[in-house]
Amino acid sequence: MLPSHCIAFAGTELLAQGELIEVVRAVKAAIDRGTERSIALLDAATSRPVEINFTGTEEEVFQRIPRAPLRSAGRPKLGVVPREVTLLPRHWDWLAKQPGGASVALRKLVEHASRDARDADTMREARDAAYRFMHELMGDAPGFEEASRALFAGDGERFQSLVAEWPGDVRTHLLALAEPALGTQA
Repeated sequence: MLPSHCIAFAGTELLAQGELIEVVRAVKAAIDRGTERSIALLDAATSRPVEINFTGTEEEVFQRIPRAPLRSAGRPKLGVVPREVTLLPRHWDWLAKQPGGASVALRKLVEHASRDARDADTMREARDAAYRFMHELMGDAPGFEEASRALFAGDGERFQSLVAEWPGDVRTHLLALAEPALGTQA
């Protein structure tokens, strides 16, 4: 599934950010102008690359972008997905004794664990998105390794000082991505 919000860089300069279609339009225009700089099209939140086939006309490019399915009227599906779970016999014995059985007990345990881990998950996701972004655009830059170490160590002040000389557009987006992981202000 393609993200709804993207960001594109031509080299280290911000080309566009916003809705997928608008960013794709800006990237296609840059390609058609014959830009010499490499273009990175990324999910704005996760920094994962967004794969789009830019060959042909703008209309042909847009036609190849998968559209999200429309929601049908009526009651939404619960989205229960059956999968295999492997546990020790004592775990199965305990689950069998729980009110509602194993499925209800497992869902409750997962809900509690996901609530308890929410802050840690947010920090990890922010750190990983920041790292993917800086690796994509600044992987060969001076100070990249040191900045990576500061990011993973959670040292916001050091991280900010190490990226202070990086190009402004890159630095601005990178600090915004890293802020939840480092507790710094972008």
